[in-house]
Amino acid sequence: MNEQSFSLQPFGLNSLPDLKINGSIARNGNRLTVRYTLLGDLATIIIPAIADLRARKHELWQETCFEFFLGIENSTCYWEFNLSPAGHWNVYRFDDYRQGMQEELAIASLPFSVQRQSSALLLTLELDLNKCILADRTLDVAVTAVVKSKDGNITYWALSHRGSQADFHRRDSFIVKL
Repeated sequence: MNEQSFSLQPFGLNSLPDLKINGSIARNGNRLTVRYTLLGDLATIIIPAIADLRARKHELWQETCFEFFLGIENSTCYWEFNLSPAGHWNVYRFDDYRQGMQEELAIASLPFSVQRQSSALLLTLELDLNKCILADRTLDVAVTAVVKSKDGNITYWALSHRGSQADFHRRDSFIVKL
């Protein structure tokens, strides 16, 4: 098993000072486990209520959302995974940097859990990658999050910010190898 801990950093000076986002990502064969922990003064941010009916939805990144990106080493194609604390989700496949975006229909659901505590939000995903990625391929990974505050500001969190603007799609920010 290959497991790595992470701590996300906010982009720029518009960060929420009383928040931290950390977690871990692990790969065991073609099974991926991602755990996020959002810590701090959660009363300052918008966390969508858990939905009765969890569904595939678009534009989850316009609200508080946990994301990660998987690329195949030495390939231009990659996948974007969006996980809302409400339980909604989506997966997109790209042929190259922001090109050829389409829903990844091979993945029909994302099994993840959300736990809310007074000063923490925990999200855990268990994913079988066999539907889209071969087990013997090395993955390049970017772990990210979008946090929307109650005053309407959106902050962008990532392992690494490589450009002058927040851009989770940049392959040079896919810095975890699994």
